Amino acid sequence: MTNKNNHKFKRLKILLVIGVAIAIFYVFLSTILTLTTPVTIKATPEKKEVRGVWITNVSSNVLFSPWAINRALRQLSQLNFNTVYPVTWNRGNTFYPSDVAKKIIGQPQDPTLTAFRLGQDVLREIFQQSHRQGLRVIPWFEYGFMAPINSLLVRRHPQWVTTSLDKNRNFSEQFSELELKDLLPKSDEQSLLTQLQQSLSIYNVWLNPIHPQVQNFILELILEVVKKYDVDGIQIDDRFGMPVQFGYDPMTIYLYQEQHQGKKPPENFTDPEWMQWRANQITAFIERLYKSIKAVKPNCIVSLSSNPYDFAYKLYLQDWQTWIERGLVDEFILQVYRDDLPSFLEELEQPDVKIAKNKIPFSIGILTGTLKTTMTIDKIKQQVKAVRERHFAGVSFFYWETLWSYMTPESPQKRRVAFKKMFPTSVHRPKFAQPLTPWLP
Repeated sequence: MTNKNNHKFKRLKILLVIGVAIAIFYVFLSTILTLTTPVTIKATPEKKEVRGVWITNVSSNVLFSPWAINRALRQLSQLNFNTVYPVTWNRGNTFYPSDVAKKIIGQPQDPTLTAFRLGQDVLREIFQQSHRQGLRVIPWFEYGFMAPINSLLVRRHPQWVTTSLDKNRNFSEQFSELELKDLLPKSDEQSLLTQLQQSLSIYNVWLNPIHPQVQNFILELILEVVKKYDVDGIQIDDRFGMPVQFGYDPMTIYLYQEQHQGKKPPENFTDPEWMQWRANQITAFIERLYKSIKAVKPNCIVSLSSNPYDFAYKLYLQDWQTWIERGLVDEFILQVYRDDLPSFLEELEQPDVKIAKNKIPFSIGILTGTLKTTMTIDKIKQQVKAVRERHFAGVSFFYWETLWSYMTPESPQKRRVAFKKMFPTSVHRPKFAQPLTPWLP
């Protein structure tokens, strides 16, 4: 009996050892399979948003002192902005040392900037400091085809300036009395007339965007910046068009007659075919500009900041809908400079805006104030909230000096705290030609 029990006990021990060995083998095999089999993790889309600001030389000293620009870029980075649009072309002058400007205008950059900064390359400083701070830099060719009548550029090349039917090359006050009811919805007449009066000055003229020499000059300026600096992109704006009353200069008439069997342009500058023909010539230049930039630097963002479409096309012959449709713009910022929420929201809800924002990264330009118009931080917060709720690509503020300073309704500290709450964490910009993930905190 004792021998039988011993035998059973031995068999149990053997079975136990075998069981443990099998268990260890399966654990080992499972570990190997786990290590060699890819693990699928459900990715959370990265939040992306344009958080930009325009840096200009008008009503601002930020470009004219080293400490001012360094402080500005540091503060923007600390408050989780990610893009700056520094002025590069304004009032017939460049804001960087330009060989093209020296050849065509006779001076390499804005003389005031040269005097204050002793000829230093301020734009290069902006690139270096911004990239250290994690900010993207998209130089802004602010004045486009507009230039002061007394500028060296206009004095040297008077034949480049376009004119109205009566050969007036100035922004005449008569244009302020234009019958807008024939061009725009009645509800928009007063607000757009006010904008028009503010934007057009008798002291400015318009370089002819259809003139081949003017096109070559602007193209050379932009390509110079693309080649010379570590640009993230370049930006053109609402002045890359032509006021609708212009186009009666000798060059434009000659080009029109070439395509119309010698027929002269209509005397009515709002004639639909005449408007469309001029707009098409500008679009052709934008296509040339876009392709030239991409040939030099394929990843360079071509950004456009402009007005609502009716205003842009009917008053400035800027057909940005077609530009977007034809893939000539990588990023769009719609300037919605309104100080009340209802009119701000009205522009965001326009059908053409809804269509365009599904094609490319489409942001909204928000006014933070001017010397004449102050914007409370509460209004700014409301507008940013509205932009986010409608899933736009982001916001850009006009302009640096009115984000937070002693010319704003609230103290600089209070405004900075508010922006920090709006932008609590850092995010990347949306990449062009890629689907957008809306930012909702």
